[in-house]
Amino acid sequence: MKRLLCLAGLSLLAACATPTPYQAAGHTQWGFQESQIESNRFRVSFSGNSLTDRETVETYFLYRAAELTLENGYDHFLVAQRATDVESRIIGSRPDPFYRPGFGLHYSYFHPRWGWRGAADPFWNDTNYREITRYEASAEIVLGRGAKPDDMNAFDARAVMTNLGPSIQRPTAN
Repeated sequence: MKRLLCLAGLSLLAACATPTPYQAAGHTQWGFQESQIESNRFRVSFSGNSLTDRETVETYFLYRAAELTLENGYDHFLVAQRATDVESRIIGSRPDPFYRPGFGLHYSYFHPRWGWRGAADPFWNDTNYREITRYEASAEIVLGRGAKPDDMNAFDARAVMTNLGPSIQRPTAN
C-alpha cells in the first residue's frame, strides 16, 4: 500500500513539473474547455499551468478550435472575440525546509548607553522570491461551411490542424 501511495505521489509531482499537454481540462483546471452557445457558435478556451508559455497556450487554443470545427462537420471558423489572460503572482519561500516562523539567528550585544540590543543576521534570514505566470486563451468562434471568407479572423480548420499538428504535445500514457 505504501508503494502505491508513493508511486501516486511521484506521478502527481511529475505531472506538476511539466507544461500542460494538449488535453481536456477534465479533473484539473489545465487544458481546453468549450461550451456551445448556438448551433454554430462555441466558446473555447485553453488554460496552461505556470510552466506553459503564452505561445503554446495560444497554439493549443487554435488547434482545439480547428478540431472542434471539423468534429461538427464544418470547414472553417471565425474568431469573434479573443483574449489571452495573464495571471502573475510573486511568492516567497525560505531556502531552509525546516524554517519556522519567528525563528532566526539573532545577535545580542550590550551597549552601556542603551542596554541590551538585538540584531538579525541579514545573511541567515534570506527569502527567495519567484514569479509565477499562467496564461489562458479564450474566444467565441463561429463555424462555417465552404470556402474560408476573406477575413483576417477566419481560419481554415484543416490548414490549422496540418500546420499546428506537429507542435501539439499530448499527455503521456502512464
